[in-house]
Amino acid sequence: MTVKPRKVLEKIKPYSPGKPIWELQEELGLEKVVKLASNENPLGPSPKGVAAISERLAELNRYPDADTAALKEAISGKLDVSKQQVIVTNGADELITLISEAFLDVGDEIVVPSPSFSEYDFGADLMGATVVPVPFDEGFQFNVQKMVDAITDKTKLLYICSPNNPTGTYLAKADLETLLNAVPERVLVVFDGAYSHYATAEDYTDGIEFVKTGKNVLVLQTFSKIYGLAGLRVGFGVASEGIIQTILKVKEPFNVNSIAQAAAKAAILDEDHVNASKEANASGAKELYQAFSELGLNYVETMSNFILLQLGSDAEKLYNELLAKGVIVRYGKIWGLPEYVRVTIGTKEENEFFLNALKEVLN
Repeated sequence: MTVKPRKVLEKIKPYSPGKPIWELQEELGLEKVVKLASNENPLGPSPKGVAAISERLAELNRYPDADTAALKEAISGKLDVSKQQVIVTNGADELITLISEAFLDVGDEIVVPSPSFSEYDFGADLMGATVVPVPFDEGFQFNVQKMVDAITDKTKLLYICSPNNPTGTYLAKADLETLLNAVPERVLVVFDGAYSHYATAEDYTDGIEFVKTGKNVLVLQTFSKIYGLAGLRVGFGVASEGIIQTILKVKEPFNVNSIAQAAAKAAILDEDHVNASKEANASGAKELYQAFSELGLNYVETMSNFILLQLGSDAEKLYNELLAKGVIVRYGKIWGLPEYVRVTIGTKEENEFFLNALKEVLN
């Protein structure tokens, strides 16, 4: 190629999603495949969201609302913040990229607990910034002091994913408050609460309360998980009006399609679906915990809709053997965890199918 790409692209690797069901079926000729790799809602999309999609199909000749006004109204009403404090994006991934484009220059740094969601690194790499990883303590627990100590004069962003992907561990409210008080005002704390709806710990916070008190934090959330709208790509951020206005300068117009806006507006009010999803997740987690314990396997207790499972030195071999039996989980080598797999909590039937396959490959 004669046209040379940007030098920063040398260190960027395309995102590697979990293998889709159809691909494994075609590859191995399998009739039944269970996908427990991408932390999708096994109960499906919000019924209210689906109904809203049907109502908007006849209007697809019109451009979507570039300001996402109706959806921002619904989000702000649900969270008790102003519309000016909300930005809606094409999935949370786009928001992470926009944050990077808005705040990072070449040579800047971001601080990220490690291992965590790879898109934080992608956004930094794209802008020529440096990622400063902060390893978790034993049991994949956050260490606030280590994160604070990692901040330098070059630090612009500090990411917290809580509950964290892929570990399922969380940062307690008191620890987040300590962190926000210690971080310099020139550093934006991005609190990724994509899995916040699943958290059950009494000392958990989704971070919104700190936005309301004026802390220098942006809370990121998504409609892909609890609301079951992963296929539509809708995410949003909540922060001070000044931070939101800065990010809007780099946002593309019409970035969220009209179907996605309508579905998300309806889904955020679908309490029945949210509650059913929480209950199914809690029940599924208990089933999997019990089975893992009976099999003598170590796992990390989760505040999310997935479980990090330790399979030992044979993890990659067992992962491939599970694929051959029609079970897709996520192999942990991509996070530097070669002895682990991440297992999404599925329906009762999906969990049983996975556990039967797991028992077979272990034996």
